[in-house]
Amino acid sequence: LMIRLHYFTFNPFQENTYILAAEDGSAIVIDPGCYTEDEEQELVSFLDKERLNPVRLLNTHCHLDHVFGNAFIAKTYGLQVEIHPGEQIVLDQALSMSHLYGIPMKPSPAPIHTLLPGIPVQLGDDELTVLFTPGHSPASVSLYCEKQGFLIAGDVLFQESIGRTDLPGGNMATLLKSIREELFVLPDDTLVYPGHGPHTTIGHERRHNPFLR
Repeated sequence: LMIRLHYFTFNPFQENTYILAAEDGSAIVIDPGCYTEDEEQELVSFLDKERLNPVRLLNTHCHLDHVFGNAFIAKTYGLQVEIHPGEQIVLDQALSMSHLYGIPMKPSPAPIHTLLPGIPVQLGDDELTVLFTPGHSPASVSLYCEKQGFLIAGDVLFQESIGRTDLPGGNMATLLKSIREELFVLPDDTLVYPGHGPHTTIGHERRHNPFLR
């Protein structure tokens, strides 16, 4: 029994939205970045075609490009947004940030604070481990599937790059510590699925990431 992973690249920030699907058709939506009606429809059409039933809606962190679709997905599938409590302040700012960027958005519904280290995220017969990886934002989390060897990294670690730390609540030393202590302890062949850009592996980043030499 395997989790199937699908992703879409949405919105002007080219954000990766992830769908994790279990054998029984239940699915988790992570960081819905769908912004236009076309993007919303693309996501819904895919879920319909694959006969998937979204059961949870998770945000790795709450920068606006990762939460554009929160309102739409929550309403369409009757879900609550789930975040780490430390990201509430970022979610509260998302609406004003969207006006600052000139990209108005529907406000996210009030979230529940369930993404905590030590509390696994269940999907079918599998589970994801919540890793606390702040630095890009105050309380980013990454989601690790040990059984299948993959990591949903949010904007913590990218292919030969790292998340920016110049936004409110960002901190370079904290980010590098998160990567070294939470991510680089994972097996080399762990697939890393980031919030932007192509996927990579832990081993490749340990050897080649210029920010962590």
